[in-house]
Amino acid sequence: MRKVYYIYNQHMQTYERIYPTVRQRIWGLLRRLFIGMGLGAGTFIILLIIFGSPSEKELRMENSQLLAQYNVLSRRLDEAMGVLQDVQQRDDNLYRVIFMADPVPTAIRQAGYGGTNRYEHLMDMANSDLVINTTQKMDMLSKQLYIQSRSFDDVIDMCKNHDEMLRCMPAIQPISNKDLRKTASGYGMRVDPVYNTMKFHAGMDFSAHIGTDVYATGDGTVVEMGWQTGYGNVIVVDHGFGYRTVYAHLQAFRTKLGKKVLRGEVIGDVGNTGKSTGPHLHYEVQVKGQAVNPINYYFMDLSAEDYDRMIQIAANHGKVLD
Repeated sequence: MRKVYYIYNQHMQTYERIYPTVRQRIWGLLRRLFIGMGLGAGTFIILLIIFGSPSEKELRMENSQLLAQYNVLSRRLDEAMGVLQDVQQRDDNLYRVIFMADPVPTAIRQAGYGGTNRYEHLMDMANSDLVINTTQKMDMLSKQLYIQSRSFDDVIDMCKNHDEMLRCMPAIQPISNKDLRKTASGYGMRVDPVYNTMKFHAGMDFSAHIGTDVYATGDGTVVEMGWQTGYGNVIVVDHGFGYRTVYAHLQAFRTKLGKKVLRGEVIGDVGNTGKSTGPHLHYEVQVKGQAVNPINYYFMDLSAEDYDRMIQIAANHGKVLD
């Protein structure tokens, strides 16, 4: 029902009806319209704040799912890193040990990414710590997998060269000594026979008559041949794969510098040259420049029982001859 408005006329003492103009009617309609729209918008905003829009609900669900997926991915990356560490340990402690190769240095395996901040663009993202941490794990896993792949390539190459390495590796005694009676002294700290002081003995001594054949203990190349102070006449054979053998106090040379020799080939004669107290051969095995105990490199020449006997004989401290 439309409202009717009146005004009191004091002179006539009567009420007179007021008829609004068109402008007033339009303004009234607009006022009511704006008030209604304002109330509606306010109600809508309140409802959005309380309950949220369907799109916001969908976005919240998607964010929650993404967060859960990141957590799952992070755990799976941790598991993958654990598996990779097992593979790395097997590589260093089994495969490379079999082929007598050095393990991959830890500094190379654990090397990170240097230079500028690779993850700066991720810092403004929601849950940035989780995203950056997961991305770092992915990068580290990718790099370590690449390094491990290269390591396995090296192992494959070593497998291909295994037969050649076995031919070149020192594996027999340098003189004929089946009964082990010519073993004079072993590797380690010994009493010097000339100065009567404790000194490190870098090889093994084999007592034998002058002129006794001296054999190359593995395939290789004669890289040194001549006189050395203390050692007298010396032959050095480079076998490759990091192995060298030294034959000292020789009486004569029976090979040539630069000649390729085979295991068991005669290369010299036992002598008494240099700092020596009696005819003998001083024999050394060097691995990557370091002298090692030659007693571990007679595996093609000794049975298990002979090996045990040689260890006992070589431990004798009283028969050092140089």
